[in-house]
Amino acid sequence: MNITNNTILITGGGSGIGLEIAKALSPSNKIIIVGRNKEKLDAAAKDLENVFTIQADITNESDVNRLFEEVKTTFGGLNILINNAGNAYVYNIANDGNAHNKALAEFTTNYFAPIRLSEKFLPLLKEQNEAAIVNVSSIVGFVPGSHLPTYSDSKAALHSHTQLLRYELAKDTNVKVFELMPPLVATDFSAEIGGKENGIPASDVANDLVKGLQENIYEIRVGNTEVVYNNFFAGTQGAFATFNN
Repeated sequence: MNITNNTILITGGGSGIGLEIAKALSPSNKIIIVGRNKEKLDAAAKDLENVFTIQADITNESDVNRLFEEVKTTFGGLNILINNAGNAYVYNIANDGNAHNKALAEFTTNYFAPIRLSEKFLPLLKEQNEAAIVNVSSIVGFVPGSHLPTYSDSKAALHSHTQLLRYELAKDTNVKVFELMPPLVATDFSAEIGGKENGIPASDVANDLVKGLQENIYEIRVGNTEVVYNNFFAGTQGAFATFNN
């Protein structure tokens, strides 16, 4: 798809993968980065061209409604929605407590928020000649991490939802649905599980997304995610197509 002259909204855009995506796409697009902390967003956007900030909590329905109205009124529409914001707890499901509440918080951000945002912004996206939704999942959506048990669950659910959303929107809309699947990435978000030392640069993930958008690669499996997929899950897309036809 065309990756110039778009209006692009990125949740969790103040740092990490979201910020690197904003940097990669900002020279030739209008970028709206969204997050809970306005000071963090403004600092991130300060030296970037064509990057605008909106403070909003994507897990809060009234904030999402306000975000939608501001995007519609101020920017006149939207071409690409990137659901990037995430929440994760590092723990052992067998030995540590409070798994239910941790899972609830993770699913609220990682699964339910992208569903609500996609549904809310679909009318604007459908107005465009070409538009896209990008859901950022993870390698643990294929192979759950023992230290990220319910985070893995939430990303597996997002992967399943993304497949079906892509399938349905392809029938009668111009809205393409992409899934960005990073492995361990060197960000503050992953510091507790060794991301700073062992993860790939967030800029690599952003660059792979840009390439995937340009080439219409709907499942963008970055780094080790591609290796895992090819070794163990390469037949799943064929199974999905068979089941849904």
